[in-house]
Amino acid sequence: MELRPYQRASLDALRSAWMRGQGAGLIVLPTGAGKSLVIAALVREILAEHPNHRVAVVTHTRELIAQNHHELLALWPEAPAGIYSAGLGRRDGGAQVLFCGVQSIWNRTQDLAPFDLVVVDEAHLIPRDAETRYGRFLAALRAACPDLRVVGLTATPYRLDSGRLDEGQGRLFDAIVYEANVGDLIYQGYLAPLISKATATALDVSHVPRRGGDYIPGALEAAVNQDWITRAAVEEMVGYGSGRRAWLAFCAGIAHATAVRDAIRAEGYSCETLSGETPKRARDRIVRDFRAGRVRCLTSVGVLATGFNVPEVDLVALLRPTQSTGLYVQQVGRALRRAPGKRDALILDYAGLVRMHGPVDIVTARSAAAIRGREDMVRAKPCPGCGALIALNASTCEACWVEPEAEESEPSHEAAADDAHPILSGTVPDWQDVLDWRFARQPRPGLPDDLTVDFLLTGHRTHRIVLGLEQAGYPREKAVQWWRQHGGGRDAPMTVAEAVERQHGLVCPQAIQVRASGRLTEAVSYRFADGRTFADTRRVA
Repeated sequence: MELRPYQRASLDALRSAWMRGQGAGLIVLPTGAGKSLVIAALVREILAEHPNHRVAVVTHTRELIAQNHHELLALWPEAPAGIYSAGLGRRDGGAQVLFCGVQSIWNRTQDLAPFDLVVVDEAHLIPRDAETRYGRFLAALRAACPDLRVVGLTATPYRLDSGRLDEGQGRLFDAIVYEANVGDLIYQGYLAPLISKATATALDVSHVPRRGGDYIPGALEAAVNQDWITRAAVEEMVGYGSGRRAWLAFCAGIAHATAVRDAIRAEGYSCETLSGETPKRARDRIVRDFRAGRVRCLTSVGVLATGFNVPEVDLVALLRPTQSTGLYVQQVGRALRRAPGKRDALILDYAGLVRMHGPVDIVTARSAAAIRGREDMVRAKPCPGCGALIALNASTCEACWVEPEAEESEPSHEAAADDAHPILSGTVPDWQDVLDWRFARQPRPGLPDDLTVDFLLTGHRTHRIVLGLEQAGYPREKAVQWWRQHGGGRDAPMTVAEAVERQHGLVCPQAIQVRASGRLTEAVSYRFADGRTFADTRRVA
């Protein structure tokens, strides 16, 4: 199983950090980017280099424990792997690679042989207090093995309540070694595109008190759980979602989730509610029915925001206002996975979360704290033709090419959400079908020649890229990578003449996607007939 370029880059970055002597490192990959495969590849590579090492992969839910264990066995069927989880009914304490739940193992380290590497999945759930289960677990492992290495993986490198994981007193991680961007992976075809619509219903929480960095739960639910608001929101949800397969609605409390569920059922759609109080067997049955398409919608309270893996989710309704950037990103992330027949996912933001935290593809570890005070930089308006959210300064809507009306006045303070914001910071460019390609030499006086590749596209269009095969250093490395990704094998040509001669051994992509990534650079994605994709960033030709 071949790693995607960003997955490989994340492991290479981790190795580089170890070589520089850095301590515990974080790998940040968006939901749906394949963290389980990255963990499996890391485990296999570590044991190939150090056959006697012991590895613990720790997380918080039995679903994730089983998923990570399964991914390793799919990659490496002979892996010496076991599970330590009360929820799964297994305690394979002697396994060389142990997939475990922190609740089951945190106080049983004295019964286990020392570990050399600990991988923490969903690391954003680690509390700041070192006296918690994670803190005590890692402290005990370090006491048994002073050279213990710790790696964390997460889609949100900040806690759901407060604070970056690599900052502050009591932190368990020293630095982010690699961070992949949601927008880049959408543009490269690895994640599902997100779209959003302006909702006519908005939740007013301006008078809800806060505690511990977020709204007080009881007061929040009292503010948003009002019958007229719920019925209006559900009416919009049903209107937008009637042609969509799987909906998730994140709610502010059990009574709120139940009210939303009942309103959706009244509209003729199947719906169930999940919360921390749902019995295990009932939860399993409901999720199984949702995966199979027998239940159209799930309303959720305090669950499903992390570790919930149903790629078919194509509508997310944000009905739970939150000050937590991490919770916002995790909720939206439930819709990022790709699935057969799924073109995109719709985000309905009743709670004003995009306005508060920013488009999801520009929320990074370094921007999360700053986004809230920069609303004017991410404002948007609905297209009068189709309702899609577009930038305030846009003159046309790329979805329907309707000329938006000029804003004549400031938006009112009523329920209309005319100041809604786009879930992504920009539009996703279309894939362009490739009819053929042409290779040629591009002379550079006094310098090595370049190789040009012209893609002949539909509509009599072309797009050119330039490869520095005869150059040294980074340009040569980029050219070699491009050659190998297009089926040229490991022995890339040393000269332009050789490349032109060998061009027929390459695989022409079925389509390309081009977007500007800077004033002088662009990101080019390539999609092949077998579904494989590859992307890189290069100077504008």
